[in-house]
Amino acid sequence: MNPFTFQTTPNVLFEPGAVRKLAPVVSGLGASRAMLVTDRGVREAGLTRDAEAGLAQAGIALTVFEDVAADPPSHVVEAAVARAREAGVELVLAIGGGSALDTAKLVAYLARNDESLDAIYGVGLATGARLPLVLVPTTAGTGSEVTPIAIVTTPSTEKKGVVSPRLLPDWAVLDPELTLGLPPAVTAATGIDAMVHAIEAYTSRHRKNPLSDQLARQALALLAGSLRTACRNGRDLDARANMLLGSMLAGMAFANAPVAAVHALAYPIGALFHVPHGLSNALVLTGVVRFNLPQAQGLYAELAPILDPAAAGLAPDEAATRFLEALESLCRDCELPASLAEVGITAGDLDRLAEDAMKQTRLLVNNPREVTYDDARSIYEGALS
Repeated sequence: MNPFTFQTTPNVLFEPGAVRKLAPVVSGLGASRAMLVTDRGVREAGLTRDAEAGLAQAGIALTVFEDVAADPPSHVVEAAVARAREAGVELVLAIGGGSALDTAKLVAYLARNDESLDAIYGVGLATGARLPLVLVPTTAGTGSEVTPIAIVTTPSTEKKGVVSPRLLPDWAVLDPELTLGLPPAVTAATGIDAMVHAIEAYTSRHRKNPLSDQLARQALALLAGSLRTACRNGRDLDARANMLLGSMLAGMAFANAPVAAVHALAYPIGALFHVPHGLSNALVLTGVVRFNLPQAQGLYAELAPILDPAAAGLAPDEAATRFLEALESLCRDCELPASLAEVGITAGDLDRLAEDAMKQTRLLVNNPREVTYDDARSIYEGALS
């Protein structure tokens, strides 16, 4: 028997139009003053309109922070915290992508405490109370609405994480209608991100457990089965719902069986070259899977029939190869950039990328195969063209 602990968001509302039910959720948490954390693009697209109207009608005073930036810089998080403290908010609500949700988690925690952001980087250092927290994703990718993790970009462009059960929200509200307008490129990149969460949770060296395994498998089936459709026809509500649900299930999985080398190598790409996180993952995904084959072949073989039914019953080495080929095919079909060169990275950048990837020790320890600096550089080199 392998003992394990499993933690996740206690309340989930999943329903088309769910955003119109936010007012009773907020009122039920006893708040009369709330902060909405979002970005200008999401707000200008009208995705917060129903929520804002419902909260106003319920008599809930709303402070809006719409300055969230991708891969949230620490100074943006600190500005949001200062605003929340100044307004005396009693609850934090986020509507947006992973950056908005991660920012909101830290606002909810730091607005209730006197601690600094620098003091809580790492695992388990945020131990105080937080404000009530409600998270509403507008992309199907990060799974942040069910994870105890927030990622911040420091002034030195390093990505650091705050990992603590205190960051799990009170409610995750999933409304697939909010994702109908996502363009194909964003749909593809965030969808691959969610698939990486499922794959890395299933192959994680530490804390892999029966619950995370089942969630990862179900997530992968939903995501792989719907991503092509969602990219071709963004108005397909069933495909969008499957993507959003799959993203959440993958989030539940990797929150309890942590991600590994794909994310460790993706973070420097995003931090140094401002490549969206999901695309950064996609660019190194197959290289890392290929690198991991000697240690993870059996696990990849178990996942292979989910992506390619013809892999069922094959020998593990053949099935694992089919798994890798299915991932490559999916990335091609979704028309994602296929090389680091396509996002402006050159051979001269590889040393810095590898150096920064090796700083992601909390992720690399979870990889099924040990990754050295030379390994990381070799994976980047293979992804260059």
